[in-house]
Amino acid sequence: MRPTRAVSAALLTVFAAASVVACSSDDSTTNTPTEAAECAPSGEETVNLSFTSWIPGIEDVVATWNEQNPGIQVEVQTGPNGNSGTYQNFFNQLRAGNAPDLGQIEYDALASFRVQGGLENIGGCDVVQDAQGKFIDWTWDQVSFGEEGAAYAVPQDTGPMALFYRADLFEEAGIAVPTTWDEYAQAAEKIAAEGGKITNFSTADINQFAGFAWQNGASWFSADDAGWDVTITGDETLEVANYWQDLLERDLVATYPAWTDEWNNAYNSSEVWTWVSAVWGANTIQDGAPDTAGQWAVAPMPQWDTAAPAAGNWGGSSIAVFSGTDYPYEAAQFATWLNTSEEALTMLADSANIYPATTEGLTLPVLQEGVEFYGDQVIWDVFAEAANQVPSNFTWGPTMTDTYASISDGFKLVATGTSTVEDALVNGEEATVSTMKSQSIPVKE
Repeated sequence: MRPTRAVSAALLTVFAAASVVACSSDDSTTNTPTEAAECAPSGEETVNLSFTSWIPGIEDVVATWNEQNPGIQVEVQTGPNGNSGTYQNFFNQLRAGNAPDLGQIEYDALASFRVQGGLENIGGCDVVQDAQGKFIDWTWDQVSFGEEGAAYAVPQDTGPMALFYRADLFEEAGIAVPTTWDEYAQAAEKIAAEGGKITNFSTADINQFAGFAWQNGASWFSADDAGWDVTITGDETLEVANYWQDLLERDLVATYPAWTDEWNNAYNSSEVWTWVSAVWGANTIQDGAPDTAGQWAVAPMPQWDTAAPAAGNWGGSSIAVFSGTDYPYEAAQFATWLNTSEEALTMLADSANIYPATTEGLTLPVLQEGVEFYGDQVIWDVFAEAANQVPSNFTWGPTMTDTYASISDGFKLVATGTSTVEDALVNGEEATVSTMKSQSIPVKE
Protein backbone atom coordinates (compact mmCIF):
# COMPACT_ATOMS: atom_id res chain seq x y z
CA MET A 1 0.00 0.00 0.00
CA ARG A 2 2.33 2.70 -1.25
CA PRO A 3 1.30 6.37 -1.37
CA THR A 4 0.32 7.43 -4.86
CA ARG A 5 3.00 9.32 -6.70
CA ALA A 6 0.67 12.32 -6.99
CA VAL A 7 0.31 12.48 -3.24
CA SER A 8 4.01 11.84 -2.76
CA ALA A 9 5.01 14.70 -5.05
CA ALA A 10 2.58 16.97 -3.25
CA LEU A 11 4.09 15.89 0.05
CA LEU A 12 7.47 17.15 -1.09
CA THR A 13 5.89 20.41 -2.22
CA VAL A 14 4.54 20.90 1.28
CA PHE A 15 7.91 19.99 2.76
CA ALA A 16 9.53 22.62 0.57
CA ALA A 17 6.96 25.26 1.45
CA ALA A 18 7.28 24.51 5.14
CA SER A 19 11.05 24.69 4.88
CA VAL A 20 10.96 28.10 3.26
CA VAL A 21 8.74 29.41 6.05
CA ALA A 22 10.70 27.63 8.74
CA CYS A 23 13.99 28.92 7.48
CA SER A 24 12.98 32.44 8.28
CA SER A 25 13.02 31.55 11.97
CA ASP A 26 15.94 31.15 14.33
CA ASP A 27 15.26 27.43 14.76
CA SER A 28 15.78 26.42 11.16
CA THR A 29 18.45 25.77 8.60
CA THR A 30 18.91 27.79 5.47
CA ASN A 31 19.42 24.96 2.98
CA THR A 32 16.17 23.51 1.67
CA PRO A 33 16.98 21.07 -1.15
CA THR A 34 14.07 19.43 -2.89
CA GLU A 35 15.82 18.10 -5.97
CA ALA A 36 18.31 15.26 -5.90
CA ALA A 37 21.78 16.62 -5.21
CA GLU A 38 24.29 16.69 -8.02
CA CYS A 39 26.03 13.50 -7.05
CA ALA A 40 29.42 12.77 -8.50
CA PRO A 41 32.79 11.93 -6.97
CA SER A 42 34.55 14.99 -5.65
CA GLY A 43 37.78 14.14 -7.45
CA GLU A 44 39.81 14.79 -4.32
CA GLU A 45 42.52 12.28 -3.52
CA THR A 46 41.41 11.94 0.10
CA VAL A 47 38.00 12.83 1.50
CA ASN A 48 37.42 13.14 5.24
CA LEU A 49 33.84 12.64 6.47
CA SER A 50 32.33 13.15 9.91
CA PHE A 51 29.60 10.84 11.18
CA THR A 52 27.56 10.91 14.40
CA SER A 53 25.80 7.81 15.76
CA TRP A 54 24.75 6.20 19.02
CA ILE A 55 25.18 2.55 17.95
CA PRO A 56 27.35 0.47 20.30
CA GLY A 57 30.43 -0.80 18.51
CA ILE A 58 30.03 1.53 15.53
CA GLU A 59 33.67 2.60 15.90
CA ASP A 60 34.84 -0.90 14.93
CA VAL A 61 32.63 -0.95 11.85
CA VAL A 62 33.90 2.45 10.77
CA ALA A 63 37.48 1.30 11.35
CA THR A 64 36.86 -1.58 8.94
CA TRP A 65 35.62 0.87 6.29
CA ASN A 66 38.61 3.16 6.81
CA GLU A 67 41.02 0.27 6.41
CA GLN A 68 39.40 -0.77 3.14
CA ASN A 69 38.86 2.74 1.77
CA PRO A 70 41.96 4.91 2.28
CA GLY A 71 40.56 7.57 -0.06
CA ILE A 72 37.41 8.14 2.04
CA GLN A 73 38.13 8.33 5.74
CA VAL A 74 35.29 8.57 8.26
CA GLU A 75 35.64 10.04 11.72
CA VAL A 76 32.86 8.82 13.98
CA GLN A 77 31.50 10.58 17.04
CA THR A 78 29.11 8.81 19.40
CA GLY A 79 26.50 10.35 21.65
CA PRO A 80 23.15 9.68 23.32
CA ASN A 81 20.23 8.38 21.30
CA GLY A 82 18.36 10.89 19.17
CA ASN A 83 15.70 12.17 21.53
CA SER A 84 18.17 12.24 24.42
CA GLY A 85 20.14 15.07 22.90
CA THR A 86 21.67 14.09 19.58
CA TYR A 87 18.80 15.45 17.47
CA GLN A 88 18.94 18.81 19.20
CA ASN A 89 22.68 18.86 18.61
CA PHE A 90 22.07 18.16 14.93
CA PHE A 91 19.61 21.04 14.65
CA ASN A 92 22.01 23.37 16.44
CA GLN A 93 24.85 22.30 14.15
CA LEU A 94 22.73 22.72 11.03
CA ARG A 95 21.79 26.23 12.13
CA ALA A 96 25.43 27.05 12.79
CA GLY A 97 26.59 25.53 9.52
CA ASN A 98 28.86 22.93 11.12
CA ALA A 99 26.76 19.77 10.98
CA PRO A 100 28.53 16.44 10.40
CA ASP A 101 28.42 14.98 6.92
CA LEU A 102 26.31 12.06 8.11
CA GLY A 103 24.12 11.29 11.07
CA GLN A 104 21.89 8.56 12.40
CA ILE A 105 18.20 9.51 12.39
CA GLU A 106 15.23 7.33 13.29
CA TYR A 107 12.46 7.03 10.73
CA ASP A 108 9.98 8.91 12.89
CA ALA A 109 12.32 11.92 13.10
CA LEU A 110 13.22 12.21 9.41
CA ALA A 111 10.26 14.43 8.57
CA SER A 112 11.34 16.92 11.23
CA PHE A 113 14.73 17.28 9.56
CA ARG A 114 13.17 17.31 6.11
CA VAL A 115 10.84 20.19 6.98
CA GLN A 116 13.81 22.13 8.32
CA GLY A 117 15.71 21.57 5.08
CA GLY A 118 18.43 19.66 6.87
CA LEU A 119 18.77 16.65 4.56
CA GLU A 120 20.51 16.19 1.22
CA ASN A 121 18.49 14.35 -1.39
CA ILE A 122 21.03 11.69 -2.35
CA GLY A 123 18.62 9.93 -4.69
CA GLY A 124 20.72 11.06 -7.65
CA CYS A 125 23.79 9.12 -6.47
CA ASP A 126 24.36 6.00 -8.55
CA VAL A 127 25.42 4.03 -5.46
CA VAL A 128 22.08 4.83 -3.86
CA GLN A 129 20.09 4.04 -6.98
CA ASP A 130 21.85 0.69 -7.30
CA ALA A 131 21.14 -0.13 -3.65
CA GLN A 132 17.41 0.69 -3.56
CA GLY A 133 16.30 -2.76 -4.69
CA LYS A 134 18.19 -4.37 -1.83
CA PHE A 135 15.93 -2.88 0.82
CA ILE A 136 12.55 -4.01 2.10
CA ASP A 137 10.05 -1.89 0.20
CA TRP A 138 8.43 -0.07 3.11
CA THR A 139 11.79 1.04 4.51
CA TRP A 140 12.55 2.86 1.27
CA ASP A 141 9.23 4.68 1.53
CA GLN A 142 10.34 5.87 4.95
CA VAL A 143 13.47 7.55 3.58
CA SER A 144 12.09 8.73 0.23
CA PHE A 145 8.72 10.00 1.52
CA GLY A 146 7.29 8.06 -1.41
CA GLU A 147 8.89 10.33 -4.03
CA GLU A 148 10.18 8.50 -7.09
CA GLY A 149 13.96 8.79 -7.35
CA ALA A 150 14.40 10.47 -3.97
CA ALA A 151 16.38 9.36 -0.95
CA TYR A 152 16.87 11.59 2.07
CA ALA A 153 18.69 8.84 3.95
CA VAL A 154 19.67 5.20 3.60
CA PRO A 155 17.64 2.73 5.69
CA GLN A 156 19.63 1.03 8.41
CA ASP A 157 17.45 -1.17 10.59
CA THR A 158 13.85 -2.03 11.34
CA GLY A 159 11.70 -2.97 14.31
CA PRO A 160 9.19 -5.56 13.06
CA MET A 161 6.84 -6.63 15.84
CA ALA A 162 5.90 -10.09 17.08
CA LEU A 163 4.51 -11.78 20.19
CA PHE A 164 6.96 -12.65 22.97
CA TYR A 165 5.20 -15.10 25.30
CA ARG A 166 5.91 -17.37 28.26
CA ALA A 167 5.64 -20.75 26.58
CA ASP A 168 5.81 -22.61 29.90
CA LEU A 169 2.94 -20.68 31.48
CA PHE A 170 0.69 -21.01 28.44
CA GLU A 171 1.36 -24.75 28.33
CA GLU A 172 0.80 -25.29 32.05
CA ALA A 173 -2.48 -23.36 31.96
CA GLY A 174 -3.65 -25.09 28.78
CA ILE A 175 -4.08 -21.77 26.97
CA ALA A 176 -3.53 -21.70 23.21
CA VAL A 177 -1.08 -19.13 21.90
CA PRO A 178 -3.32 -16.44 20.35
CA THR A 179 -3.14 -15.86 16.61
CA THR A 180 -5.79 -13.12 16.41
CA TRP A 181 -6.58 -10.11 18.56
CA ASP A 182 -9.91 -11.69 19.52
CA GLU A 183 -8.03 -14.76 20.75
CA TYR A 184 -5.60 -12.49 22.56
CA ALA A 185 -8.47 -10.91 24.53
CA GLN A 186 -9.84 -14.37 25.33
CA ALA A 187 -6.41 -15.48 26.51
CA ALA A 188 -6.25 -12.35 28.69
CA GLU A 189 -9.39 -13.49 30.52
CA LYS A 190 -7.94 -16.94 31.13
CA ILE A 191 -4.62 -15.54 32.32
CA ALA A 192 -6.44 -13.23 34.72
CA ALA A 193 -8.13 -16.32 36.18
CA GLU A 194 -4.63 -17.70 36.79
CA GLY A 195 -3.71 -14.51 38.69
CA GLY A 196 -1.62 -12.95 35.94
CA LYS A 197 -1.80 -10.23 33.29
CA ILE A 198 -1.46 -10.91 29.61
CA THR A 199 0.72 -7.85 29.00
CA ASN A 200 1.61 -4.34 30.06
CA PHE A 201 0.04 -1.30 28.40
CA SER A 202 2.80 1.26 27.97
CA THR A 203 1.90 4.79 29.01
CA ALA A 204 5.28 6.23 28.15
CA ASP A 205 6.56 4.82 24.85
CA ILE A 206 3.86 5.76 22.35
CA ASN A 207 5.82 4.09 19.55
CA GLN A 208 4.40 0.75 20.66
CA PHE A 209 0.84 1.98 20.21
CA ALA A 210 1.83 3.52 16.88
CA GLY A 211 3.07 0.08 15.86
CA PHE A 212 -0.31 -1.41 16.76
CA ALA A 213 -2.06 1.21 14.63
CA TRP A 214 0.46 0.74 11.80
CA GLN A 215 -0.35 -2.97 11.68
CA ASN A 216 -4.03 -2.13 11.28
CA GLY A 217 -3.37 0.03 8.22
CA ALA A 218 -3.39 3.43 9.92
CA SER A 219 -1.35 6.43 8.82
CA TRP A 220 -1.17 9.35 11.21
CA PHE A 221 -0.10 11.98 8.69
CA SER A 222 -0.40 12.73 5.00
CA ALA A 223 -0.02 15.82 2.84
CA ASP A 224 -0.97 17.38 -0.44
CA ASP A 225 -0.53 20.82 -1.99
CA ALA A 226 -2.92 22.34 0.55
CA GLY A 227 -0.90 21.19 3.55
CA TRP A 228 -0.73 18.40 6.08
CA ASP A 229 -3.57 16.17 7.20
CA VAL A 230 -3.24 14.97 10.80
CA THR A 231 -5.23 11.75 11.23
CA ILE A 232 -4.13 10.33 14.55
CA THR A 233 -7.79 9.66 15.28
CA GLY A 234 -8.49 7.81 12.03
CA ASP A 235 -10.81 4.79 12.04
CA GLU A 236 -7.98 2.24 12.01
CA THR A 237 -6.32 3.84 15.02
CA LEU A 238 -9.58 4.20 16.95
CA GLU A 239 -10.31 0.51 16.42
CA VAL A 240 -7.01 -0.26 18.13
CA ALA A 241 -7.74 2.31 20.85
CA ASN A 242 -11.11 0.81 21.66
CA TYR A 243 -9.60 -2.67 21.80
CA TRP A 244 -7.05 -1.67 24.43
CA GLN A 245 -9.56 0.47 26.30
CA ASP A 246 -11.69 -2.65 26.77
CA LEU A 247 -8.76 -4.64 28.19
CA LEU A 248 -7.86 -1.76 30.50
CA GLU A 249 -11.40 -1.34 31.80
CA ARG A 250 -11.59 -5.05 32.55
CA ASP A 251 -8.25 -4.92 34.39
CA LEU A 252 -6.74 -7.55 32.09
CA VAL A 253 -3.46 -5.69 31.47
CA ALA A 254 -0.87 -4.13 33.74
CA THR A 255 0.09 -0.46 33.50
CA TYR A 256 3.61 -0.34 34.90
CA PRO A 257 5.80 2.47 33.57
CA ALA A 258 7.94 0.97 30.81
CA TRP A 259 11.69 0.46 31.27
CA THR A 260 11.48 0.61 35.07
CA ASP A 261 12.36 -1.88 37.81
CA GLU A 262 8.62 -2.41 38.34
CA TRP A 263 8.24 -3.28 34.68
CA ASN A 264 11.17 -5.70 34.73
CA ASN A 265 9.96 -7.35 37.92
CA ALA A 266 6.50 -7.92 36.44
CA TYR A 267 8.08 -10.04 33.71
CA ASN A 268 10.78 -11.60 35.88
CA SER A 269 8.22 -12.68 38.50
CA SER A 270 5.89 -14.27 35.91
CA GLU A 271 3.12 -11.78 36.65
CA VAL A 272 3.01 -10.63 33.02
CA TRP A 273 2.94 -13.32 30.35
CA THR A 274 3.42 -11.63 26.97
CA TRP A 275 4.84 -8.58 25.27
CA VAL A 276 3.97 -7.55 21.72
CA SER A 277 7.19 -5.84 20.79
CA ALA A 278 9.87 -5.32 18.19
CA VAL A 279 12.80 -7.55 17.37
CA TRP A 280 15.08 -5.57 19.68
CA GLY A 281 12.76 -6.54 22.56
CA ALA A 282 14.45 -9.93 22.63
CA ASN A 283 17.36 -8.41 24.53
CA THR A 284 15.08 -6.26 26.69
CA ILE A 285 13.33 -9.30 28.13
CA GLN A 286 16.56 -11.24 28.45
CA ASP A 287 18.15 -8.43 30.44
CA GLY A 288 15.09 -7.58 32.52
CA ALA A 289 13.81 -11.06 33.33
CA PRO A 290 16.90 -13.27 33.77
CA ASP A 291 15.10 -15.73 36.07
CA THR A 292 12.82 -16.78 33.22
CA ALA A 293 15.58 -17.93 30.84
CA GLY A 294 14.53 -20.72 28.53
CA GLN A 295 10.83 -20.20 29.20
CA TRP A 296 10.04 -17.68 26.49
CA ALA A 297 9.14 -18.13 22.82
CA VAL A 298 8.20 -15.89 19.92
CA ALA A 299 5.15 -16.13 17.64
CA PRO A 300 3.71 -13.84 14.97
CA MET A 301 1.86 -10.74 16.12
CA PRO A 302 -1.88 -11.38 16.65
CA GLN A 303 -3.85 -10.50 13.52
CA TRP A 304 -6.93 -8.42 12.78
CA ASP A 305 -7.47 -10.34 9.55
CA THR A 306 -5.74 -13.70 9.15
CA ALA A 307 -6.45 -13.58 5.41
CA ALA A 308 -4.24 -10.50 5.09
CA PRO A 309 -1.35 -10.96 7.55
CA ALA A 310 0.29 -7.73 8.69
CA ALA A 311 2.83 -6.66 11.27
CA GLY A 312 3.54 -3.41 13.00
CA ASN A 313 6.92 -1.75 13.24
CA TRP A 314 8.41 -0.20 16.35
CA GLY A 315 11.69 1.61 15.80
CA GLY A 316 14.29 1.66 13.08
CA SER A 317 16.91 4.14 11.96
CA SER A 318 18.50 5.54 8.84
CA ILE A 319 21.79 7.14 7.97
CA ALA A 320 21.21 10.61 6.53
CA VAL A 321 23.52 12.94 4.65
CA PHE A 322 23.13 16.46 5.99
CA SER A 323 22.67 19.59 3.93
CA GLY A 324 25.86 21.52 3.44
CA THR A 325 28.19 18.57 3.04
CA ASP A 326 30.87 19.04 0.42
CA TYR A 327 30.91 15.32 -0.29
CA PRO A 328 27.42 13.94 -0.96
CA TYR A 329 28.72 11.18 -3.22
CA GLU A 330 31.35 9.90 -0.81
CA ALA A 331 28.93 10.18 2.12
CA ALA A 332 26.37 8.19 0.15
CA GLN A 333 29.01 5.56 -0.59
CA PHE A 334 29.75 5.08 3.08
CA ALA A 335 26.08 5.09 4.14
CA THR A 336 25.26 2.51 1.49
CA TRP A 337 28.16 0.23 2.44
CA LEU A 338 27.31 0.50 6.12
CA ASN A 339 23.77 -0.71 5.49
CA THR A 340 24.17 -3.22 2.67
CA SER A 341 27.57 -4.86 3.13
CA GLU A 342 27.33 -8.33 4.70
CA GLU A 343 30.51 -7.56 6.61
CA ALA A 344 29.12 -4.35 8.11
CA LEU A 345 25.67 -5.79 8.80
CA THR A 346 27.16 -8.80 10.56
CA MET A 347 29.31 -6.58 12.77
CA LEU A 348 26.30 -4.38 13.60
CA ALA A 349 24.16 -7.40 14.41
CA ASP A 350 26.89 -8.79 16.66
CA SER A 351 27.75 -5.59 18.51
CA ALA A 352 24.41 -3.79 18.71
CA ASN A 353 21.74 -6.29 17.62
CA ILE A 354 20.92 -4.08 14.64
CA TYR A 355 18.21 -5.83 12.59
CA PRO A 356 18.96 -5.08 8.92
CA ALA A 357 16.62 -3.26 6.56
CA THR A 358 17.82 -5.23 3.52
CA THR A 359 16.21 -8.44 2.35
CA GLU A 360 19.55 -10.23 2.22
CA GLY A 361 20.39 -8.94 5.69
CA LEU A 362 17.50 -10.95 7.13
CA THR A 363 19.32 -14.13 6.13
CA LEU A 364 22.70 -13.32 7.68
CA PRO A 365 24.26 -16.43 9.27
CA VAL A 366 24.26 -14.68 12.65
CA LEU A 367 20.46 -14.43 12.36
CA GLN A 368 19.99 -18.12 11.65
CA GLU A 369 21.04 -19.28 15.10
CA GLY A 370 18.84 -20.41 17.94
CA VAL A 371 18.70 -18.24 21.07
CA GLU A 372 19.20 -20.05 24.37
CA PHE A 373 17.00 -17.65 26.34
CA TYR A 374 14.13 -18.53 23.99
CA GLY A 375 14.55 -22.28 24.30
CA ASP A 376 16.99 -22.33 21.37
CA GLN A 377 14.24 -21.13 19.03
CA VAL A 378 15.46 -19.39 15.89
CA ILE A 379 13.33 -16.38 16.74
CA TRP A 380 14.73 -14.35 13.83
CA ASP A 381 12.63 -16.38 11.38
CA VAL A 382 9.48 -14.92 12.93
CA PHE A 383 10.80 -11.38 12.62
CA ALA A 384 12.01 -11.91 9.06
CA GLU A 385 8.46 -12.84 8.08
CA ALA A 386 7.07 -9.88 10.00
CA ALA A 387 9.52 -7.44 8.39
CA ASN A 388 8.03 -8.26 5.00
CA GLN A 389 4.45 -7.80 6.25
CA VAL A 390 4.72 -4.21 7.50
CA PRO A 391 2.35 -1.94 5.52
CA SER A 392 4.04 0.78 3.46
CA ASN A 393 1.49 3.52 4.03
CA PHE A 394 2.42 4.78 7.50
CA THR A 395 3.72 8.36 7.44
CA TRP A 396 5.30 10.20 10.36
CA GLY A 397 4.71 13.88 11.02
CA PRO A 398 7.20 16.73 11.37
CA THR A 399 6.76 17.30 15.13
CA MET A 400 6.75 13.77 16.52
CA THR A 401 8.52 14.59 19.79
CA ASP A 402 5.65 16.89 20.77
CA THR A 403 3.10 14.40 19.45
CA TYR A 404 4.52 11.64 21.60
CA ALA A 405 4.64 13.85 24.66
CA SER A 406 1.03 14.97 24.40
CA ILE A 407 -0.31 11.44 23.81
CA SER A 408 1.84 10.10 26.63
CA ASP A 409 0.36 12.66 29.01
CA GLY A 410 -3.07 11.33 28.09
CA PHE A 411 -2.05 7.69 28.41
CA LYS A 412 -0.85 8.35 31.96
CA LEU A 413 -4.39 9.49 32.79
CA VAL A 414 -5.75 6.36 31.11
CA ALA A 415 -3.69 4.25 33.49
CA THR A 416 -5.37 5.95 36.46
CA GLY A 417 -8.83 5.43 34.99
CA THR A 418 -9.51 9.16 34.66
CA SER A 419 -9.40 9.27 30.85
CA THR A 420 -9.64 6.98 27.84
CA VAL A 421 -7.26 5.94 25.08
CA GLU A 422 -9.45 7.69 22.53
CA ASP A 423 -9.46 10.92 24.54
CA ALA A 424 -5.67 10.80 24.74
CA LEU A 425 -5.46 10.47 20.96
CA VAL A 426 -7.97 13.26 20.36
CA ASN A 427 -6.04 15.59 22.65
CA GLY A 428 -2.76 14.48 21.06
CA GLU A 429 -4.07 15.29 17.60
CA GLU A 430 -5.26 18.73 18.68
CA ALA A 431 -1.93 19.46 20.35
CA THR A 432 -0.04 18.29 17.26
CA VAL A 433 -2.01 20.58 14.97
CA SER A 434 -1.41 23.48 17.33
CA THR A 435 2.32 22.78 17.44
CA MET A 436 2.58 22.54 13.66
CA LYS A 437 0.74 25.82 13.17
CA SER A 438 2.95 27.53 15.74
CA GLN A 439 5.95 26.46 13.61
CA SER A 440 4.33 27.77 10.41
CA ILE A 441 3.91 24.27 9.02
CA PRO A 442 0.80 24.33 6.80
CA VAL A 443 -2.04 22.23 8.23
CA LYS A 444 -5.37 21.67 6.51
CA GLU A 445 -8.45 22.55 8.54
